[in-house]
Amino acid sequence: MIALAIVAAVLACGAIYQFIGQRRDARRQPPPGSFLDVDGQRLHVVCAGRGAPAVIFESGIAASSLSWARVMPPIAALTRACAYDRAGLGWSDRARSPRRVATMLRELRAVVVHAAGGRRAVLVGHSFGAFLVCAYAADRPQDVAALVLLDPPSEWHELTREQARLLRGGRQLSRVGAMLAQVGVVRACVTLLTGGAPGVPRGVVRVFGPTAARTVERLVGEVRKLPAEVHPQVQAIWCQPKCFRAMADHLGALEEMSATIRAISSLGDIPLVVVSSGDQPPDVVARHRQLAALSPGGRHLVASRSAHWIQFDEPELVVSIVRDLVHSPSTYISH
Repeated sequence: MIALAIVAAVLACGAIYQFIGQRRDARRQPPPGSFLDVDGQRLHVVCAGRGAPAVIFESGIAASSLSWARVMPPIAALTRACAYDRAGLGWSDRARSPRRVATMLRELRAVVVHAAGGRRAVLVGHSFGAFLVCAYAADRPQDVAALVLLDPPSEWHELTREQARLLRGGRQLSRVGAMLAQVGVVRACVTLLTGGAPGVPRGVVRVFGPTAARTVERLVGEVRKLPAEVHPQVQAIWCQPKCFRAMADHLGALEEMSATIRAISSLGDIPLVVVSSGDQPPDVVARHRQLAALSPGGRHLVASRSAHWIQFDEPELVVSIVRDLVHSPSTYISH
């Protein structure tokens, strides 16, 4: 009984710590962009620069608009550049409906209209976001000036039994992350991480078991990829339970998204660049080449110095590709 009382007291203190922290974050880390109402929910959109075509960035499966912190400023110096948070992620409201492909495409359509003002836009997607912008281009080619796919998750192109099991495990890990966030554990770990003690969070969460430890380990890896100046914003958004719940929801949509990509037979004459990270195995690189072949002008590149987060490891490559597509789409048309 005493042990249960101690655990209850610790959890209560953690929940209070989380509540106070969220109130503080709302004051200190307000959303850097504006809000767009889509189907009764607010999507956070951040834009900079002027010009056409606009460049719209679509983030990975659980990532936010902060994913583009290294590439947006130089692109905004060339033309209008916008990134947004899908429902439940970043500063956007929690999703009001299940994460289905059609729903996400409808939300992206609203962002494209907002950012491009009726003109065609260059869409740049990373990982899950690469699949999403590819599906959008197939659905609404008239909206797309060019397409850049950064390390699409083609290893999930056709789910095996083992991959389906991993997805279920990933969703469970995400739910554990939401519970840890609710009682302040994620907040404490991210605070220690950004304060220069990355080893402490791992030790702290071991008391919650290996599942929780893997969840925070993944978070540690993602935070390290971001520029130091946005760490306070990372803490503010990733300490919210809704982001972990959104991660679970998006993982649940991956199978449908993969099926949608498999059904695409052509992207018409849209200029297309597919970039593989340097650590991808040959079979995934081969599938990336197949994606590039969806457009007769499609081109495949390998970011040899990059792991999965190409926009962090080789931002200059991403900027160069987008710059060329903005100024001269024919630069990336193979003959």
